[in-house]
Amino acid sequence: MFAQKSVNFLAHAFLSGSNEEILIGNFVADSIKGKALETYSLDIQQGVFLHRAIDNFTDTHPLVMQCNSHIRPHFRKFSGVVTDIYFDHFLAKNWLDYTSLSLHDFANYVYALLQKNYEILPPQSKRILPWMMQQNWLEGYANFVVLQKVFNGMSNRTSFESGMEKAVEVLHSDYHFFEDRFHRFFPELIQFAADYLINQKVK
Repeated sequence: MFAQKSVNFLAHAFLSGSNEEILIGNFVADSIKGKALETYSLDIQQGVFLHRAIDNFTDTHPLVMQCNSHIRPHFRKFSGVVTDIYFDHFLAKNWLDYTSLSLHDFANYVYALLQKNYEILPPQSKRILPWMMQQNWLEGYANFVVLQKVFNGMSNRTSFESGMEKAVEVLHSDYHFFEDRFHRFFPELIQFAADYLINQKVK
């Protein structure tokens, strides 16, 4: 089965703020279990906690739940994973609505940071990073060809039929439905993450 719970890597990276260790923790969060978390710096631990808070906010938000329900007949238990990637697609497509830094520069910054800290990444994150960089997921989410490759790869890594290889086709069929929900949801998520970082006194 596909083990990575959160695959909206672009959103998680974007919501990490300016602290590099927060971003690293956000990236590796799904790969760290139990007491292994205690072996990392406090800021990386905060990044893990931020990641989990973002996931909880997202998974329980009515607009996201609408999207999940809409595509559940196609993807069943993987509906949330597919919605996550759909939303990363819309974030990439509308990137300059949220920041003045180009998506190309941001993606290269994230890749360089993770490469620089490769030795401290847990094994699952080490396996994901080369694929992410080779196919340029962060920048490529806006591109349907790359998006199809991402979904194909995920479908191939599941132990049973997931339907994710058809996710781009489903996205096309109801594009405005998903785009509308993203534009209404994402500003709320930005505010949630910013408030979380302030409340945790993360600079």
